[in-house]
Amino acid sequence: MTTSLRPSLRSLTLVSALLAAPWVNAATDAALPLVTPGQLTYGTAATFAPFEFQADGKLTGFDIDLVEAIGKKLALKPKAMNMEFQGLIPGLQGKRLDLINSAMYMNEARAAQVDFVPYLRIGNQVVVTQDNPAQVTGRDKSLCGKTLAVTLGGIEETYARQDDQRCRSAGLEAVNVQTLPTAQATALSLRQGRADAIFESTPGVVQLLREVTDVYKTVGPEFESDTRIGMAVTKGDTAMSAALQVALKAMVADGTYKQIIEKWKFPETVSLFD
Repeated sequence: MTTSLRPSLRSLTLVSALLAAPWVNAATDAALPLVTPGQLTYGTAATFAPFEFQADGKLTGFDIDLVEAIGKKLALKPKAMNMEFQGLIPGLQGKRLDLINSAMYMNEARAAQVDFVPYLRIGNQVVVTQDNPAQVTGRDKSLCGKTLAVTLGGIEETYARQDDQRCRSAGLEAVNVQTLPTAQATALSLRQGRADAIFESTPGVVQLLREVTDVYKTVGPEFESDTRIGMAVTKGDTAMSAALQVALKAMVADGTYKQIIEKWKFPETVSLFD
């Protein structure tokens, strides 16, 4: 599937200066109501490798590289505001952020609060330990009566609670949904035997299996494999939305988008732009 990057005519008018080369701060600032002139202030919850995390005291990850590249296209300096995931949308609505750049899964509840600029398609997998003592076989009835660790407020929690309801409706034991603050915490809970399984994004699984060998494995097929993630902007902020789309279009055209995908060893299927 190909995703089109076509801002509305009204939005293009607002950011017409961005379409000229070279793009300069004066043109960008004139088109965009920024928190700080010349700066692209974004919110991120840097606890979700490989999208955003900290290494040697510095932010890194796919999303960090993505926003750095966008900043170059818009001639703006990215400024990260690292915070808890649950605080991202309130921070945007409170005008402390220009956008959210934190592997945010797009769903109806969030779309009612923010506008999204999609940039990636991902799936999810069930992860267990190598010995898998609970004999979980995937996102199926084998989860009933088991403890499933997920990130608090993440889409994985939504999936887990859906599975809990399915188990209950079938007259089976409930899923014990264990909510933890970070993806790293869920993986640790599984490793320590406090959880029987976790849900993780496919790119996250690639990172986990690369960093911690011979501990985890996936079971069952990938699920929700066409889930979109996007950068979030203030509801109705057509100028910022259009600017991000223009920057993404340029990154697809010059190969930067593909290079970032390859750098982080994501599968080719994550690309939204063919």
